[in-house]
Amino acid sequence: MPQSRPEGPADLVLTGGPVHTVDPARSRATAVAVHGGRITAVGHDEVHALIGPRTEVVDLAGKLLLPGFQDAHVHPQGAGLELGMCHLADTVDPAEYLRRIRAYADENPDTEWITGGGWSLEAFPGGAPTAAALDAVVPDRPVFLPNRDHHGAWVNSRALERAGIDARTPDPADGRIERDADGNPTGMLQEGAVHLVGRLLPDPTPEEQLDALLRAQAVLHSHGVTAWQDAIVGAYATMTDPAPSYRAARERGLLTARVVGALWWDRERGAEQIPELVARREELSGGLFRAGSVKIMQDGIAENHTAAMLDPYLTGCGCASDGSGISFVEPGELKRYVTELDALGFQVHFHALGDRAVREALDAVEAARTANGHRDTRHHLAHLQVVHPDDVRRFRALGASANLQMLWAAHEPQMDELTLPFLGPERGARQYPFGDLLRAGATLAAGSDWPVSSPDPLQAVHVAVNRVSPDAAEGAPVFLPEQRLDLGAALAAYTAGSAHVNHLDDVTGSIAAGKAADLVVLDRDPFTVPPEEIAATRVLETFVAGRRVHAAPDA
Repeated sequence: MPQSRPEGPADLVLTGGPVHTVDPARSRATAVAVHGGRITAVGHDEVHALIGPRTEVVDLAGKLLLPGFQDAHVHPQGAGLELGMCHLADTVDPAEYLRRIRAYADENPDTEWITGGGWSLEAFPGGAPTAAALDAVVPDRPVFLPNRDHHGAWVNSRALERAGIDARTPDPADGRIERDADGNPTGMLQEGAVHLVGRLLPDPTPEEQLDALLRAQAVLHSHGVTAWQDAIVGAYATMTDPAPSYRAARERGLLTARVVGALWWDRERGAEQIPELVARREELSGGLFRAGSVKIMQDGIAENHTAAMLDPYLTGCGCASDGSGISFVEPGELKRYVTELDALGFQVHFHALGDRAVREALDAVEAARTANGHRDTRHHLAHLQVVHPDDVRRFRALGASANLQMLWAAHEPQMDELTLPFLGPERGARQYPFGDLLRAGATLAAGSDWPVSSPDPLQAVHVAVNRVSPDAAEGAPVFLPEQRLDLGAALAAYTAGSAHVNHLDDVTGSIAAGKAADLVVLDRDPFTVPPEEIAATRVLETFVAGRRVHAAPDA
């Protein structure tokens, strides 16, 4: 990119603290000037010459300035809606869940359905709560509560009755109804079975959806996020299509982040939907929003054994089971679809969690590269919980980015009780191989998957560096320490790496003259504190194109 020349006094100068540019040519500075929403100078005392009588000067006072974080996999509207409903995401206490559900029902006596969600699988034996527990607190109305990863839902008996689900109801091809010994539904729905009840819920109004998106945007800005990729733009399970909200926010001048929308691939259909995706890309793209990606969910999650594995899951006794997960799109067809999407200039954003799903996604990218050549489509694979060693090196060779959900790479009950025993030691040691991917030359991007987990990039960076949860007790075991990233690599993934995935690297992702002034001020320099204190870092100010979109009360 050509260097911008200063055009008279700056609108904004940030000075007096370390600047981590994420620019390998000049990694550190102490002052940045901004004019017309773009960075005009990066340096030291010489930048002060651009301060004029109307220049806003921000004294960093030793605090760190970074490029804005970019979340490469997030669901803002869904998160914003959950925040306004029966919110269960900040506890793992089953008794507290039931207290909140009853309180929400009492406070909303005219609400037909009790919904919201965010509960954790580890709160219940086998990750499966029961309808009977919900019936005890809400017996008179249907209750539908997705768990925090949105691959399952907890429902009461009224909800099962409304949907006509009983012992005779077959499991859908892409999901499972949990049952007791007599075949009766117990109140837990997995994957595609969620839709059997979820389709009955009334949609929130357009204004409620817009309010939810704006609520989520404010939360993301408060964590320093200036751009993101919405991982599902379309209607999926209980998630309403956020496209109308983005359009309304853009038209009203309320969208203050740069957003790439990943258009939802309906796995019950085939290539006939591709012309519709082309039309949606044209219809939706404009201003700060572009719909240039397509989201294909290739498998489920490990905790409910729907993540697609090369070998069968283990049973409780350590024996091989008869299940190895679900490939939602037949692998041969996946190759054909991805090749056609790639030829049309679409990026493909894969949900690929198990090692078989990762391989199937990489095989599809390879098929596209073979047919179309290496186009600048920047396909990326999200989640990557288990990756076979033979596939690690393929990311670089194929130009496929590794989209990391860093916060998940730690010992916690969901990992230790619901995952490791059923993967076994060999596969368990292949989880979240961040270090191996970096050493193999893969481009690393990062995302939160909020509302599945916290939207705070600094919490995720803490785990990437330490491989220990931010709230872990002192001396807690480190999860696969050889896969740790250094702080610079983790921050680069959440800035320049995600900017690359979002095709925004010519505009943002680093602090350099000519780039947009998408910036974040932290309350300290995490490079100067012990690694175990990274999670204590907080965002003070966030700027998009030089405009302040967040300021902490004590900033």
